[in-house]
Amino acid sequence: MEQNLFKAIYKVNHADGSGSCFYLKDQNLFVTNYHVVQGFRQVALEDNDKNRYLANVILVNPSVDIALLTAEGDFSAIPAIHLAQQDVCIGQKINVAGYPFGMPFTVTEGTVSSPKQLMDHSYYIQTDAAVNPGNSGGPMLNEQGDIIGITTSKFKDADNMGFGIPIAALRTLLEQTATLDRTQFNVQCNSCDEFISDEDEYCPSCGEQLPENIFQQRGLTELANFCETAIQAMGINPVLARVGYESWVFHKGSSEIRMFVYQRSYLFCTSPINVLPKKNLEPILTYLISAENIKPYQLGLDGNQIYLSYRIHISDLQSTHAEEIQKNITNMAFKADEMDNYLADTFGCEFSEYAKKDAI
Repeated sequence: MEQNLFKAIYKVNHADGSGSCFYLKDQNLFVTNYHVVQGFRQVALEDNDKNRYLANVILVNPSVDIALLTAEGDFSAIPAIHLAQQDVCIGQKINVAGYPFGMPFTVTEGTVSSPKQLMDHSYYIQTDAAVNPGNSGGPMLNEQGDIIGITTSKFKDADNMGFGIPIAALRTLLEQTATLDRTQFNVQCNSCDEFISDEDEYCPSCGEQLPENIFQQRGLTELANFCETAIQAMGINPVLARVGYESWVFHKGSSEIRMFVYQRSYLFCTSPINVLPKKNLEPILTYLISAENIKPYQLGLDGNQIYLSYRIHISDLQSTHAEEIQKNITNMAFKADEMDNYLADTFGCEFSEYAKKDAI
């Protein structure tokens, strides 16, 4: 299989977790599961080089668990992957590609156990290839690199079994998208296939009742809104920074910034800025212990990794210091981008492996 095909497979990030998707070049569309993006109109797509792109959910069909997305960016260099023309058969070798549990890109190999397994009134491809949460929305590929199915991990009680939506369901959906308005969020009626963009409880064409809350968007917690205001002040689109519930990872300049809640008590903002040099450690260690020009932030070590961090108790976000804390969060990103250069130039510390190399 051509390894470049894997460049067409992306991670989907939002405020409730992550999943996978793949790019169809001839359609200029990204494909994923509906349940991956349920409740969101905008998500972030991340490639294997950790570049992120803002994407709009333009069509969802809950009955077949498929969603289509458009993204901002130039994807002309991505290799084309095609929908398989031949039917899937028992014993056929397949690859499942995606981002399980939000981890880096992985591919697992297996065989088709059943090409047409009936579950929940729908047919699925069953395989013994490892399928985990996070794989949902990614492709199942045959040995030629063609897509035979869309991976779904919504069947959580299955043991040593993975499932995929047969590609025929996607092909049928794509054949109907010529009239789709790509500037809006649309719901496809399961009864008459009508695309519905105006919020309603019933299909305006056939009267079919639409899934409950299908147009409803998930809101953010008060804490998330607080943090995203600080992120926006850094010049970062918060949608591109989200990596799960009350969790954000992004780059400011060369530095990777991580924000997360620990044990529902503390908000941590931290950045792995540099690593210790292999020789002449005394000057840098002395500086890490005695540095006073970084308050209210702290420098710390984990192994040879140097961190710049800022910790806040959640209760302080309701205090009179909330505005100051928000500014400190924003400024920490700028401080991290400044400190990694300072430590590199002054003490010979290499940049962290998490640094954005093209911004150094």
